[in-house]
Amino acid sequence: MALFNRKNNNASSVATAVAAPEPDPALAALTGDYTIDPAHSSIGFTVRHAMVTNVRGSFGEHEGSLKLDGHNPAKSAASIDVKIASIDTGIADRDSHLVSGDFFDAEKFPLMTFRSTHAEKLGGDKYRITGDLTIKDVTRPLAIDLEFNGSATDVYGNERVGFEGSADILRSDWGLTWNAALETGGVMVSDKVKLNFDISAVKTATPQA
Repeated sequence: MALFNRKNNNASSVATAVAAPEPDPALAALTGDYTIDPAHSSIGFTVRHAMVTNVRGSFGEHEGSLKLDGHNPAKSAASIDVKIASIDTGIADRDSHLVSGDFFDAEKFPLMTFRSTHAEKLGGDKYRITGDLTIKDVTRPLAIDLEFNGSATDVYGNERVGFEGSADILRSDWGLTWNAALETGGVMVSDKVKLNFDISAVKTATPQA
């Protein structure tokens, strides 16, 4: 379903005016503001450890919102705040190191944020949303490839939409440069990190007039 596709605004070379296609009713029905449901969403990462295996982690505390425009999907937007101190890799000592000044310095910079600036359709249910990712005191552009998983009304009557996606970053671009050399060559932690997003969002009720 085309949530983020841009309408072609090129002028027609023919004199006869051509009416714009009617929006997809199912798509138009999704228009509105949504709140990300942290209980049914996950924001995580995968990074190579000691050159031979992957470490996976997630952030247990996050909040955010989506604005979907089914009539003009290019106006859709996303905003996410992630609490760095909620990081969980399954090993407490490693988590403590990650929130320290060697890495995220969570006491000084408690949040990682994403604010979208652009969205586009890639084909089918695949999209790309681009925005500004801020980690510590560094803000850089980030493009996230997403797949729209659909919409549904849950058992409590909430209207939901779902997305999943990922993006590859170099952590050094955001000042996360700590590392340790291995005796056999290489380093303890790779520079490349894969971010993973699995998002369920609930439509905000429209206040009664």
